[in-house]
Amino acid sequence: MNVTIQEQDGSMVASLVGSLDTAAAPEAEKVMSPLYDVEGKNIILDCTDLTYISSSGLRIFLGILRNAQEKGGHVFIKGINDKVRSIFTITGFFNLFEFI
Repeated sequence: MNVTIQEQDGSMVASLVGSLDTAAAPEAEKVMSPLYDVEGKNIILDCTDLTYISSSGLRIFLGILRNAQEKGGHVFIKGINDKVRSIFTITGFFNLFEFI
């Protein structure tokens, strides 16, 4: 699992590559922790190269979403494949996020 964060066009973009499973979640959460402090910018979780997400990964996404909402921000998910989309749909997370 690899996560990079950068600012693009006024938004904070986290690009996720690989499998965000239970084993990878602690390190991914540590790398993604700056997203909890974002104010006044949209957050884009670029999942174009994300191959799988576990419940631990979903928990990280939910934490980022809740923090952003408390600060008046938005979280967008970009580029999920059919397998990841299925996980979002089955868990009800598909209705929580905005997809671009």
